[in-house]
Amino acid sequence: MPLPIESNEYYTLDDYYNLPDDVRAELIDGKIYYMVSPTQEHQEISGEIFRRIANHIAEKGGPCKVLTAPFDVKVNENKDDIVQPDIIVVCDPEKLDGKKCNGAPNWIIEIASPNNITNDYVRKLKLYKEAGVEEYWIINPEEKTIVVYEFNSNNGETVSEYSFESRVKTSICKDFEIDFKEVSKVIY
Repeated sequence: MPLPIESNEYYTLDDYYNLPDDVRAELIDGKIYYMVSPTQEHQEISGEIFRRIANHIAEKGGPCKVLTAPFDVKVNENKDDIVQPDIIVVCDPEKLDGKKCNGAPNWIIEIASPNNITNDYVRKLKLYKEAGVEEYWIINPEEKTIVVYEFNSNNGETVSEYSFESRVKTSICKDFEIDFKEVSKVIY
């Protein structure tokens, strides 16, 4: 659950990197949002989705890497924004420096909690679209929905919504889909 610092001050990357090591936070549009530990349900969904993507990438080979939070992503070179998405897929190894992803990942997955709905559906959606993320999924365990945003280079987007009964394909990893009915069986 992101909690913003109550201040009108604009925070920078230096402020972010000066936070204590044990503090999880994100920096979006000059505001620092503290993050609390995720729930067990959140972690199980994240782990299961990560496992399926990682297995597919390992099977098919290629340059893509899948990483999970906490891992810093500086989505836009020209802005002081650092986020820690739940899962990212990066297909350009030059963007990874061992500590963070420099630039927009190809695919970002966030698992929403009731306390961060605005962050995932508004702030991060805008940030990811502007930064050039190709595909953004928001998995909402409470609503049992998956919203898929596909952004194209002409600043357009396609939005699709699915339930936890659906098979959801991604355009990032060819011939790959996640069967959320199967994921649900493992989690619930």
